Amino acid sequence: MGNIGILFKREFSSFFATPVAYVFIGIFLVLSGVFTFFVGGFFERGQADLLPFFNFHPWLYLFLVPAIAMRSWSEERKSGTIELLMTLPISTWQAMLAKHLAAWAVLGLSLLLTFPLWLTVNYLGDPDNGIIVAAYVGSWLMAGAFLSIGMCMSALTKNQVIAFILSIVVCFVFVVSGSNIVLDAFKSWAPNEVIDVVASFSFLTHFEAMAKGVIALDDVMYFLLVTLCWLFAGLVLIEQKKAD
Repeated sequence: MGNIGILFKREFSSFFATPVAYVFIGIFLVLSGVFTFFVGGFFERGQADLLPFFNFHPWLYLFLVPAIAMRSWSEERKSGTIELLMTLPISTWQAMLAKHLAAWAVLGLSLLLTFPLWLTVNYLGDPDNGIIVAAYVGSWLMAGAFLSIGMCMSALTKNQVIAFILSIVVCFVFVVSGSNIVLDAFKSWAPNEVIDVVASFSFLTHFEAMAKGVIALDDVMYFLLVTLCWLFAGLVLIEQKKAD
């Protein structure tokens, strides 16, 4: 864990050594406020909760998380620093985990900085803060799943733009697979078991319950398994491309 901790500090600091983290956090906070108060109709709803805020998180992450993940391995391979990284007394899996945890920490910091929204709903009414905490946890877990997909795509190519586009495409599939439009397309010919399987792959399906305050073990395990599976896929790609 010592080697992971050292690399974690290096990766986390690198986000703030460049404008990447500041731009990401700034855009996330601005869009969160816009979607909550204007697009989400916070005041028109007349309810003191943050449901409008959390409802837009899958769509925010769809574009913002790939932007922060695309440089994780693409930049290392393009600049040639991946060879230096592999000479350090650290395994590829430890490097993958450290990079993911560092970027995940930046995403967690972004969520923490939205606390003024939480203070606002408590000032305007009497919300169920337990539900809000559950929604924050669910959002952070979902962000980790988005991030692992983005890092896998970054491991696939040296081009950050290509990694960004591929990440959006894959993440979009995971988001919309549980939407009514997709499920309706299956209902005309597929049995209910197939429809349930398709819906179970959706980030929306698992996050919506958590956004309403229900933290079920299967939802938590889903996001953790998605995260681990895509990190493992990225690890395989890195091992295969070491000689590139």
